[in-house]
Amino acid sequence: MARAHSPIDRFYSVIPAGGIGSRLWPLSRADAPKFLHDLTGSGQTLLRDTWDRLAPLSGEQRIMVVTGRAHRAAVEKQLPALADPNIVLESEPRDSTAAIGLAAAILERREPGVIIGSFAADHVIKNQRLFASAVREAVASANAGYITTIGIRPTEPAVGFGYIHTGAEIAIDGAPSAISVTKFVEKPDLATAEGYVSSGAYLWNAGMFIARADRLLEEIGRSEPELLAGLLELAAAWDDPATRGPAVDRIWPELKKIAIDYAVAEPAAAEGNLSVIPGYFDWDDVGDFASLAKLNSGGRKSDLAILGENARVLSDASSGIVISQSGRVISLIGVKDIVVVDTPDALLVTTSEHAQRVKAVVDALKLTGSTDVL
Repeated sequence: MARAHSPIDRFYSVIPAGGIGSRLWPLSRADAPKFLHDLTGSGQTLLRDTWDRLAPLSGEQRIMVVTGRAHRAAVEKQLPALADPNIVLESEPRDSTAAIGLAAAILERREPGVIIGSFAADHVIKNQRLFASAVREAVASANAGYITTIGIRPTEPAVGFGYIHTGAEIAIDGAPSAISVTKFVEKPDLATAEGYVSSGAYLWNAGMFIARADRLLEEIGRSEPELLAGLLELAAAWDDPATRGPAVDRIWPELKKIAIDYAVAEPAAAEGNLSVIPGYFDWDDVGDFASLAKLNSGGRKSDLAILGENARVLSDASSGIVISQSGRVISLIGVKDIVVVDTPDALLVTTSEHAQRVKAVVDALKLTGSTDVL
């Protein structure tokens, strides 16, 4: 087995970098999605943070990024060490099964028996040592034939995350923490989430999946055979520039849009083929402005988090978050849990309680044809 500080044998990291993060509008836009922003004050984008987290585990030459054609230049600027064959461009979004499945199909053709790990480009993770330990156990579980995920030990009854219901321990060499998964559950209401946390039998679903590429493709084929056929045909044409473009134009738009949770994780759990490694590191998917405020105020609700270069904010007895990109003065007096996002062409004002509803604004703008601010 590789030493703890060495890249993991046969392991390839995959970073799906898609979606616009509509609950973070107007900060996150189609041409500047969430993963291309510094949301933590680290001085780097979330994408770069993800790369730096994965490079020690797989090696820089064994990281594949799946992103939209429109983001190629920005991704390559952020990741100068990204190998050209390892950037996979989607002509249009087709959800996570297509993105991760295509990466698996391409890598399995290049390197039969490869183990892949999919990690979103826009999550925040702290404590590299604990993260690396969980990934190494997940790879051992994947090597044993399981579709494996990393679930986060909940620290509160969060309603913004899905949950994983755990079962019995599994005896896997190199993965002493492995537990079976009985089912995935959608984002709960508060009372249900409180029950989940108090039971001790649930983990947050962080959307991390680790598997042998051939096993992942096998699971896709069981639930979505037509989707698998399209992915395999694309992969067969991928590494020849002469055949790739025509194949993408013909096949990609016809691929079914379905999340990997539904196409792979839930069916694998039902068959007893899914394991989970509990993660004890700090994790957040920064799914809305409430989580962003919490992330940047150290969890103290009495504080006001301020993001943006040259932000000019005056505050008196106020809390929440202000994100300023316009340069104008923003003054807050006696408002609690406020969310203010001020950009040159759009202004959002809401509260942490209603942060999940920002997506509805984006949907409304689409319906009214106001796509110039999306």
